[in-house]
Amino acid sequence: MDDAVVVREVWTGEVRSLVWDGDDLLDPVGGWRRWSPDGKEHPRRRRGYGRAYDRAVTSPSGRWTVVYAERGTRGVLLDGRRVVREIRRDEHRAGQFDYPVCLGTLADGREVLVHCPERYARLEVEDVATGERLTTGERDPVGVFHSRPAVSPGGRWLVSAGWVWTPAGVAAVYDLPQALTDATVLDGRGLLTYWPMIDAEADSVCWLDGDRLAVATGAHGGEPEEDGEADEDMELGQHQLGVWSFATGKWLYRHGLPGPIGTVVACGEKVLALYGHPRLFDSRTGELLAEWTELVTSRREGSYALEHEPTPVAAVHPDGIRVALAVARGIAVIRVT
Repeated sequence: MDDAVVVREVWTGEVRSLVWDGDDLLDPVGGWRRWSPDGKEHPRRRRGYGRAYDRAVTSPSGRWTVVYAERGTRGVLLDGRRVVREIRRDEHRAGQFDYPVCLGTLADGREVLVHCPERYARLEVEDVATGERLTTGERDPVGVFHSRPAVSPGGRWLVSAGWVWTPAGVAAVYDLPQALTDATVLDGRGLLTYWPMIDAEADSVCWLDGDRLAVATGAHGGEPEEDGEADEDMELGQHQLGVWSFATGKWLYRHGLPGPIGTVVACGEKVLALYGHPRLFDSRTGELLAEWTELVTSRREGSYALEHEPTPVAAVHPDGIRVALAVARGIAVIRVT
């Protein structure tokens, strides 16, 4: 725990989004507020985008940003600070689960916007620079409520950490290059299926690299096996942290958790969990390496709920060591080594 420390805390009012710009921090939703490494806040260049918008995602290059309402139906695509266009999502149950949107990079270097502009169950991929839709043709998606999509480093895989009715959280993973050739690839439940690969609700996921996906499960879910016994060699059970490799087609690691860990973000081989307060786990051993009980974050688990508990705001520096968190009335930056 000695190497995992709080670098600084800045008491600067409500922060609704965070992104690194070199060693500075920016809040796009708040009108591009900026903080330098010494914690000093600099005058903003513009006003915020309004109280309706409360979250933001930024492309890997930093050029593109989507400011959106986590439980609303609208967002705004920005090129730098310039508004390009408005985006929307299906209104069906929109107030009950997180807006499905992300920005990622394909293998050929193009940056893409992934969202659900027409139907909650229909993922679309667009060239963010041109607006061209790359997923075309007839579609017949199954009933996955897509949420929290994320493109893997290198652009091979797309994960949607959403849910299916009854309800139950799922981690649906798709072959992205195949989907750009045949968009119906995105219409099923994906490669990492709820049963039998995961025998519990998938609360949250994060990419460790271009091949490995970390999945955190909750206390609910699961389906009785036909023979009355779970296939423990195959499944990720309740309250576990698992690392799946698509190259090997199996779980590399599966470890029991002390309880819910909520939203997770990757820091190299470590996973930072943000349920209630930050906790750092070794993805290979499941060991709790550090925790910061003094830094209060929301008790958010999966992507859906009738009562909205906002997703914690976190940004991992490109060095993989520093993580900025929005906490009560300001920002905390922690170092994980």
